[in-house]
Amino acid sequence: MSHPNESPIEEPSLNQLRQEKAKEYAKARQRLFLADLVVGGILLLLLVFSGLSLRLAGLLTLPVVPAVTIYFIILMVGYGVLSAPLSYYRGFVLSCRYGLSTQRFASWLSDQAKAGILSLVLGAGLVAVVYWFITSFPSTWWLLSWGIVVIFSLILTNLAPIIIVPLFFKMKPLGDADLKLRLEQLSQRAQIKVHGIYVIELSSKGTTANAALMGLGNTRRIALSDTLLQQYSPSEIEIITAHELGHHLHGDTFRLLVIHTAIWLIGFYVVDLTLKSGVVPLGFSGISDIAALPLLMLIVAAFSLLVAPVVNTYSRRLEMAADEYALRLTDDPKSFITTMTKLTDQNLAEAQPSRWVELLIYDHPSYTRRVEHAHYYSTYH
Repeated sequence: MSHPNESPIEEPSLNQLRQEKAKEYAKARQRLFLADLVVGGILLLLLVFSGLSLRLAGLLTLPVVPAVTIYFIILMVGYGVLSAPLSYYRGFVLSCRYGLSTQRFASWLSDQAKAGILSLVLGAGLVAVVYWFITSFPSTWWLLSWGIVVIFSLILTNLAPIIIVPLFFKMKPLGDADLKLRLEQLSQRAQIKVHGIYVIELSSKGTTANAALMGLGNTRRIALSDTLLQQYSPSEIEIITAHELGHHLHGDTFRLLVIHTAIWLIGFYVVDLTLKSGVVPLGFSGISDIAALPLLMLIVAAFSLLVAPVVNTYSRRLEMAADEYALRLTDDPKSFITTMTKLTDQNLAEAQPSRWVELLIYDHPSYTRRVEHAHYYSTYH
């Protein structure tokens, strides 16, 4: 145990060249994020206020549910085409330029196609259900839609490790017997039963390293990237695993679901009020008018942007609590700091972003705050 009068931990140094690149990379991504918002916002505003949505919807003479499903697909495909240059530059060019991706264009395009089809199918299904509720239960559609979204999210969270992640990366149980035993013993010290420790082959597509707690119930598992196994010591991997065990012990997956559920409930109510007050002045026949779909999407997007900082703030608190648990479980602040330093350099993360950027965008604490926490632990425990 360390005491206040003991000398501080000798801190490893961040690679300054990597940090300069990290700042460039962060600024480029932020600009592209804003550009993407502008493109999507202009498209939706144009559809709502120019009368274009009314003309497009008028071409669909089907019943409401199939018509709105087709309209949604048309909108998303149109947006995909408009934002394709931004997606290509952000997802492929920028990642390759800064050495974070090793994918060939064909492989990247294949992943984009799979993600796009998955999003389109799930989104179209959700829109169809929401509009069925709007037409059948106009006074309570928002509450019923909220319930469906909650169920939908629970199913997706549960199935993600066994269905969605394998669509993009190979995933297998940890094969290193010595490391597996060490991590299992760590779990036993924590008195936590996990349903497996898995390896995701991130090295097949990139150079970054990561770890995550995935799934719910019997699909909950700890996933470590193979890039961690290749470049980190057993002590450092133990720190990362202890952090994930902290999430498991604290029930953070469930906590985040509860927070999102509460926000969605408020969000659907706000959408209902705003939609009902806006449809007639904008020339729509009612909230079930499929031409009002862009308005609904605009309201949802605006609400999501407004609440994102709140969700991110809560997420950062959960991450700090998991850090604290990892430090207490391993009592190894030195390995914690070396791990954070290596991850920050490897993933080209900005060590100390501006306070406003961290508040608005980051769902994890910055490197500086996490290392300060480890020093505090070392001094007073």
